[in-house]
Amino acid sequence: MKCISTFLFFVTIFSSFAYSDTLNLDFESIKEEKPVDWNMFGSDGYITSITSDITQHGKQSVFVEYDGNSPEYGGWSYSIPAKYQGEKIKLTGYIKTENVSNGFAGLWMRIDPSIALDNMSDRGITGTTDWRKYEITLDLKTSSAKSIVIGGLLAGKGKVWFDNFEVFIDDTAILDAPLKEVTLAELDKEFDNGSTVNFPALNNKHLANLDLLGKIWGFLKYHHPAIAKAKYNWDYELIRILPKYLSLKTNEERDDFLLNWIATLGKVAPCITCSETASNAFHKPELSWIKKHQLSLKLESLLNYIYQNRTQGEHYYVGSASDIGNAEFKNENPYANMPYPDAAFRLIALYRYWNMIHYYYPYKHLMDKNWNDVLYQYIKPFVNAKNELEYELTTLQLIGDVQDTHAIIWGGNDAFQQWIGKYYPPINVRMIENKLVIIDYYNPEMQEKVGLKIGDVITKINGINVAELITKRLPFYPASNYPTQLRDLAPDLLRSNSSFIEVSYVKEFVEQSVKLDLYEKKQLDFYQWYRKEKNGESFKVIDNNIGYITLKNIKNDDIKKIKHQLKNTDGIIIDIRNYPSTFVPYTLGSFFTATPSKFVKFTKPNFNNPGEFNFQEALEIPASEDNYEGKLIVLVNELSQSQAEFTAMAFRAGNNTTIIGSTTAGADGDVSQIKLPGNLSTMISGKGAYYPDGTETQRVGIIPDIEVKPTINGIKSGRDELIEFAIDIIKSTNQKLL
Repeated sequence: MKCISTFLFFVTIFSSFAYSDTLNLDFESIKEEKPVDWNMFGSDGYITSITSDITQHGKQSVFVEYDGNSPEYGGWSYSIPAKYQGEKIKLTGYIKTENVSNGFAGLWMRIDPSIALDNMSDRGITGTTDWRKYEITLDLKTSSAKSIVIGGLLAGKGKVWFDNFEVFIDDTAILDAPLKEVTLAELDKEFDNGSTVNFPALNNKHLANLDLLGKIWGFLKYHHPAIAKAKYNWDYELIRILPKYLSLKTNEERDDFLLNWIATLGKVAPCITCSETASNAFHKPELSWIKKHQLSLKLESLLNYIYQNRTQGEHYYVGSASDIGNAEFKNENPYANMPYPDAAFRLIALYRYWNMIHYYYPYKHLMDKNWNDVLYQYIKPFVNAKNELEYELTTLQLIGDVQDTHAIIWGGNDAFQQWIGKYYPPINVRMIENKLVIIDYYNPEMQEKVGLKIGDVITKINGINVAELITKRLPFYPASNYPTQLRDLAPDLLRSNSSFIEVSYVKEFVEQSVKLDLYEKKQLDFYQWYRKEKNGESFKVIDNNIGYITLKNIKNDDIKKIKHQLKNTDGIIIDIRNYPSTFVPYTLGSFFTATPSKFVKFTKPNFNNPGEFNFQEALEIPASEDNYEGKLIVLVNELSQSQAEFTAMAFRAGNNTTIIGSTTAGADGDVSQIKLPGNLSTMISGKGAYYPDGTETQRVGIIPDIEVKPTINGIKSGRDELIEFAIDIIKSTNQKLL
């Protein structure tokens, strides 16, 4: 079953607002045999409809029923603008089920953009049940919330009915809840349907001026009090000045124009609470561009004055993501109605992203490129992008320069994904020994039809060498390091918009070719990175008396069992070549420490001084009174990312830990989401993660104590060479002790 949470995210994006003086939460208002303002979603095989035969209240209810062979999910969604003031939002609704299995039924609610989501996956309804009232409560985060999406969901098989929904803001019925104040920025709608700005053929003078404008626009966005207080729609203010700005001929005209523009924002009062950058700050604001652009003395002085008297406290466009500390980028319009934004909005995308990185990315010092130079380099590609695909590819290249594995891209019309291909291979491949190797069949029953064996090395695709294809596509796969780029790129090499491709492969030292049929994704038991096991066990004893734990299946309830059942084993292997299904650094990590052990420290942005990052106190694993005394081996590779890397750092703090494998994805720190025009979304690592001594983890990843990589021969023979190596370490350690 694919990721329901991710799918519900896209349901949120594409649902249109339903709002009137009344809300159709009881499904009683019907038009064309469909409840008014409700949307249906789901995979093939799911039937969503209205019925009057079974109801909890009134004349109608809705249902979802599965009738197919490969269950995923289906359901209903209803969107409401987040125009209400309050702390909490509660959804209640009645649910009746019949033979729900292989999943669950439940209510779901999301607060967008990416503020909160609950789909009852941890307490879903199964089996056959009569009408019963359920509820979901989430933090509303009024200042950031843009939309509220509610609904009912069936994941798996069976049938479920929904009826009589209600929504409350702080226990007040939503239509009676107080409305939040509308800002001047939100009232400005002038360019909602496009900019109408015409760009000339860009020469070096234009590029230099636009480079400066992007930096000043972003500087003012995060420092000027009037913008922080939402007195201006800052995107639209840029559009208003662009036509005149593009016509300026001299530096003197340019600087005078910028001075006058800034003056229209109002005077900046002296700031009595602004403090200087801490002398021990890990990162300090980087404003050298002000001097390097050789501005007039008046303009340079004004920018420096604004910095010295910059806004403090609450900001319309940025803030702290609760107590986590990384940046939350707020009120950034994704312009969802513009899949191919016009040139001015594409320029806004570049300016927006560049400044978010410049002021709020903790790892700017680790980029291969000088970020100050990047803005200039991308102005022409963004302005001149000829279509949606070119715009997405250019955006991907920009994001790739940040070199952060968290920086994937999604949304829009997925022009990039369409370019790669809608048909998927029936085989999973990975780069092993720098070669493209078949490691699995998505559907084992297709093995004979495929005609390729696990361990076969693919050398050409449609007559083009694999190495050439990798070089061509690499810029469009953002990642912290090269192995992780290859991790994401390799499976896509076999995708196509044709239903078959020609594959050349090596068999018994001879290159051969075969026609490989491709399939729609839904036809395959497709998985990304590794196969997730339904109801799989998280631990077992292998090789007589060695404990093996995989974090891809682990549950909180397993921790106590692990400590009891594996306490007296000869050694324990923890496999984190996956993404942990439960957060275990402290609960399980303490099993391997006899004394409190510091394992990580973070840098956190200072929102009152954009660009400043400071170290927080190191976190530590608590001591265990009954800790494990045997050898611990932790397995990692390029599939180990983010929380997996954080968890590996926690285990490394143990008394007797050895990490084996290969470099991890190199993307640690809680993520911050970024929205760009064209309804594109991406992310960055929002806090800097370091070992207690200050050693970097970003890009370099968790470096294993012993490097062990799978081999082609091992793949062919079905062996897991990392587990074999771990077993040998544990046995040799125990022999030495004897």
